[in-house]
Amino acid sequence: MDIKKDKYNIAIVVGGFSSEKEISVKSGTQVAGWIDKDKFNVHLVHIYRNEWYCDFNGKKLTVNKDDFSVSTGSRTIKFDFAVIMIHGHPGENGILQGYFDLIGVPYSTSSARVSHLTFDKNLSKLYLEQFGVKTATSILLTPATYTNETIKKITSTLGFPVVIKPNASGSSFGVSLVKNENELLQAIENAFKEDPAKVLAEQYIKGTEVSCGVFSDGEEIVAMPPTEIVPETEFFDYEAKYLGKSREITPARLPQNILTAIQEESKRIYKLFMSYGIVRVDFIVSNEELFYLEINTVPGMSAESIFPQQAKVKGLSMTDIYTKVILNKLK
Repeated sequence: MDIKKDKYNIAIVVGGFSSEKEISVKSGTQVAGWIDKDKFNVHLVHIYRNEWYCDFNGKKLTVNKDDFSVSTGSRTIKFDFAVIMIHGHPGENGILQGYFDLIGVPYSTSSARVSHLTFDKNLSKLYLEQFGVKTATSILLTPATYTNETIKKITSTLGFPVVIKPNASGSSFGVSLVKNENELLQAIENAFKEDPAKVLAEQYIKGTEVSCGVFSDGEEIVAMPPTEIVPETEFFDYEAKYLGKSREITPARLPQNILTAIQEESKRIYKLFMSYGIVRVDFIVSNEELFYLEINTVPGMSAESIFPQQAKVKGLSMTDIYTKVILNKLK
């Protein structure tokens, strides 16, 4: 610790290489305001393809990638801990976690291996299905399997409407709700623009979309009150998530036994994935059955985000939550 010997230097890592970089900066700026300044020195660190830099008193200091430090000219600040707030590549898919593992810097999210698994929607579904977690029927498309036969299979097996989504992406970029065969090819092309390797065609399940935040303080796994998502758009797309085109109701307007089931299943999924830190698990509730949609291991923390809303309803402080997540890893 280089600025004050009694404080850890915390890097709030933002930016990234995906369409979500602007959302990441919003989330990271919000989180920086929550971090306890009595315990930690807080710095915003931007990571992009062509530059890594730290905001320091209005100056851009280049990050030394060898040891994750910056030089102010008179002293060196070596970061003791990374709060990863990069949504998508490389902060949510395990790549950045692997870098921090190599140089020995602890971080706020699940491990590199877990992050790689959870960011891959198809792999994560296949993994959870082995443990009895219900998921929507889906068909995986790759450039090699994107054929007329596959299109026919989507139409005959899944029917319409059908959800087309990039296999590895977030914030609903490239996601479409397709109502007929005429819209299908364009939706698939849009999804491949976000993930050139894999696209999922997924059965549309009519029901109530809910999201449940979960975090661990190192002693217990805590599930938040589930939030019901009521989009003004046809589904919970980018506009609904970030441009105010949805209502988010916490706790969800569901019977107490369903709310409890959502929390318990969210905690079970957290444990099955061997998660760490703060995550959000999304479901569709249909005829009192839970269908897993996805897990977000770097959930949004901007002013519009769901997890902070849930913490407020539960009576928990975001400052306290982050303090526990950081100090438990630093032990």
